[in-house]
Amino acid sequence: MMALRNFIRLRLCPSFLAKEEGAVLAEALVAVPFVTLFAAGILEFGNIFWERMQIDAGLRDAGRYLSRCRNTATFNSDCSVETAKRIALYGTQSLDATTLRVPGWGPSLADITVPVDADGNVVIDIDGNFTVSTTHQYEASPLFGWLGIDAITISASHEERYIGW
Repeated sequence: MMALRNFIRLRLCPSFLAKEEGAVLAEALVAVPFVTLFAAGILEFGNIFWERMQIDAGLRDAGRYLSRCRNTATFNSDCSVETAKRIALYGTQSLDATTLRVPGWGPSLADITVPVDADGNVVIDIDGNFTVSTTHQYEASPLFGWLGIDAITISASHEERYIGW
């Protein structure tokens, strides 16, 4: 083995093994793809967590709105589940809202589940609470598909105490 190494060093390429100018380039060619993939993964997971946070905020806003609505059996209320869903999806109760809080979440109001009875009143459990929930299919970047990661579903719920007015 030593004889082969001496033969290569002395006869075939004497200056190649002695010089180190290309070492940095070779190390960079090995390291840069891994560092780039790692950075893209951090950004992608950061976006997933941001979307989850926005969905949680939307459900919390919808729950707050519904918790203060009076029962329609005792009072003619202007509150509605559709308004609460618009608040969750768009951040406002305006019918003119077009910018979704989270891209791809909605605009179908059926994406949010609110338990209601036949009269349209929020169903309250024995403790006086109700739950607003949703699921959202995360629209991943091509990086996830390239890595073989399946679709990610974000599930969230918010429990609120019913207060009424």
